[in-house]
Amino acid sequence: MKTIVICSGGLDSVSLAHKVAAERELTGLLSFDYGQRHSKELEFAAACARRLDVPHHVIDLRSVGAALSGSALTDDVDVPDGHYAEDTMKVTVVPNRNAIMLAVGFGMAAAQGADAVAAAVHGGDHFIYPDCRPDFIDAFQAMENKALDGVAEVDLYTPFVNIPKAGIVTEGARHGTPFGETWSCYKGGDVHCGRCGTCVERREAFHLAGVDDPTEYADPDFWRSATGVA
Repeated sequence: MKTIVICSGGLDSVSLAHKVAAERELTGLLSFDYGQRHSKELEFAAACARRLDVPHHVIDLRSVGAALSGSALTDDVDVPDGHYAEDTMKVTVVPNRNAIMLAVGFGMAAAQGADAVAAAVHGGDHFIYPDCRPDFIDAFQAMENKALDGVAEVDLYTPFVNIPKAGIVTEGARHGTPFGETWSCYKGGDVHCGRCGTCVERREAFHLAGVDDPTEYADPDFWRSATGVA
């Protein structure tokens, strides 16, 4: 199936791009500049597109992102340290972000004759992000079936939606994903901070998957106290 992958440049979406390239027909990567506090991750998405030899489309949604204020990912709000499962991580929610991005992706897929849009939402996101949950995925597909009725048939492909991040690491390793060429950290420094929710989750995922983590962290051991691993 001809598939467009929504790719942020993070571990999850780059792993998904490699999976789609191996198992389907990858027709391109789609990224978004929504005014996130750093755009470093987009460089890694571009590198993934070059590596897989597919087009990379970056959609400018900065004016939209400016209207979705209040998130630590878009505003001058401190990014909290700790595990994703903590209530403090709710400050990283950007309201309706996935719905907006997916709607653009489906429109592009219909225009280009693609069969599917792939997104790397996963089980670890369910606690905090409502637009990463299985019921949202089902509802969005139903909505797009109506929106594109008689125009195109496009599927929402989310193979990670019911697995933890460790499962993505396992799947990514199976398809040769160069994990060192992905960016997860919300703080956008020279190296991964090791303390924000996405860094902690990333480091824990490699540990649980039993896969070597090539990532350089400013604080490489914080994840242990944050997750309770001795």
